[in-house]
Amino acid sequence: MITFGAASELKTEIDKGAAFDVAILTPAAIDALTKDGKASAAGRADIARAPFGLAVRKGVSKPDIGTVEGFKQALLKANSIAYVEAGAGAPYFKSLLDRLGIADQVRPKLKPQPTSNPAAKAVANGEAELGITAISEILPYAGAEVAGPLPAEIQFYSVSTGVVAANSKVGEAARAVIRFLTTPAAAAVLKAKGLEPG
Repeated sequence: MITFGAASELKTEIDKGAAFDVAILTPAAIDALTKDGKASAAGRADIARAPFGLAVRKGVSKPDIGTVEGFKQALLKANSIAYVEAGAGAPYFKSLLDRLGIADQVRPKLKPQPTSNPAAKAVANGEAELGITAISEILPYAGAEVAGPLPAEIQFYSVSTGVVAANSKVGEAARAVIRFLTTPAAAAVLKAKGLEPG
């Protein structure tokens, strides 16, 4: 059985007692599970890195965000910007606005989204003009397009790390799943979905 969701939500479920054999979450969540004795350090591996990008509605003119200044101007000119409040990139995005010196101008335009309504979905539905999220989170929405990745100097990667439950009754099979997800065959699929291997 596979359960999908935001890392923070899945970790909360595990903390409440949800059983698992393999968990793929953020490194911080995995560290906490390991510290609490719920996950084993053996077999732990980084599976994928999700670079962040800018989502725009399909068919509209894409802003040039190839430079930090271009990205900054895109945010300043936008009427509304969606991001997922509970997402791994939310704290980084908010701190980036401060770093760029545009927090006060951009903050009123921000449209925080729940994990059930990702930023790219909000853009595709016309609820926001731009969306800041992982590129892999933009690709599934036919009504949204990737304007581009964040410039290299300010790029953020959401890392997905795999770990085996400390009490798993199928520990070797669980470790085999993690090993498979780090193979070249899996890497090809990850790349096609907008992710970078481990």
